[in-house]
Amino acid sequence: MSPDIPFPSYLEQKRQLTQWKKTHPWLGAVHSQVTQDCVKRLHNTWERFKSKKFGFPRFKKFGRYQSFLFPQFKESPIKDGFIKLPKIGSVEINLHRPIPEGFRVKGVRIVSRVRGTVWYAVVTIQCDVKVPDPLPFGRGIGADIGLESYLVTSDNFRVEPARFFRDLQSRLKVLQRKASRKNKRSKNWEKAQLKVAKLHHEISNARKNFHFQTSHLLCDQADMIFVEDINFKMTAKGFLGKQMLDGGFGQFRDLLSWVCWKRGNYFAQVDHKYTSQICPECNAHTGKKELKERVHHCPECGYSTSRDHASGRVILQRGLESIVRLDESERKLSAEKSALPEREGWRGNLAIPNRSFGVSPGIYDGRSVLPGIAISR
Repeated sequence: MSPDIPFPSYLEQKRQLTQWKKTHPWLGAVHSQVTQDCVKRLHNTWERFKSKKFGFPRFKKFGRYQSFLFPQFKESPIKDGFIKLPKIGSVEINLHRPIPEGFRVKGVRIVSRVRGTVWYAVVTIQCDVKVPDPLPFGRGIGADIGLESYLVTSDNFRVEPARFFRDLQSRLKVLQRKASRKNKRSKNWEKAQLKVAKLHHEISNARKNFHFQTSHLLCDQADMIFVEDINFKMTAKGFLGKQMLDGGFGQFRDLLSWVCWKRGNYFAQVDHKYTSQICPECNAHTGKKELKERVHHCPECGYSTSRDHASGRVILQRGLESIVRLDESERKLSAEKSALPEREGWRGNLAIPNRSFGVSPGIYDGRSVLPGIAISR
């Protein structure tokens, strides 16, 4: 294609599909809307590359195109534990939950994992109901995310860090060494690569399961949750990059916001600047702390606590200030006393450690079974 010829539009490429099917009969074995979606994804990627001037579309060789979409269905394709897909037929599935009444199937995306040995059907359902975003109410907590403790709330409740990749790193190293010694594209090479992919999939599932459990745990404790708006992509490039990536903090924050929306809890991000340098008791600036300094001590008021706990309280104060304009007298109140009314039937009654209710702070290590949460690892 000459560089002088303008890149064809999405409609022009869709019209060319009918011509390509005449010259390439094997394209007829694929559903027409699936091929149109492939063209749409290519066109959107090209338009994004032209606007941002980086991210040239990459050729998807065999094994790299890991999902395809059926965008619409006339009737529900799921029936009696089977899903009926055009041009493919009925496929038995493990239906995790039934489709709620009043909803209809809008589309189905088929996703491939573990080198084409594990398949998922992501079903999109639709209903003509508008669900409003949760509004601020009830009791709030601030959560500080870190490496020494995965998460410390303003109530001094701690979640110990879980080592998903680091615990299995030695095992992964052995499998990768064995795979590198096989002849490329041979049968033994494929088997070795499959073992590596399965271990990566196991690590990813364990990390995501831990994120979901921790998100529900926080939603059980309070009605409003505030976290920092840190750019974790930048922090993952430092000398602690392996630990940052193993924690998956960006994925945890996204899942936490989704769980809060699903359960009706309010979620917000606050400014992350100087949260570890400000005293939560007197709002005095205590100066920059080195990474090895894990204790907060205020020379103005003498308040002393762990660094992560003090940051969690500052995050909570900033979150409440972003919702309600506090006067000078209210600013001196502790972060645990919310200025918002409590909601009837508060859900935080699962014996979760909570300093505001007179229970001593606790520690969750990420491996024990939580009340009301099933471990599927």
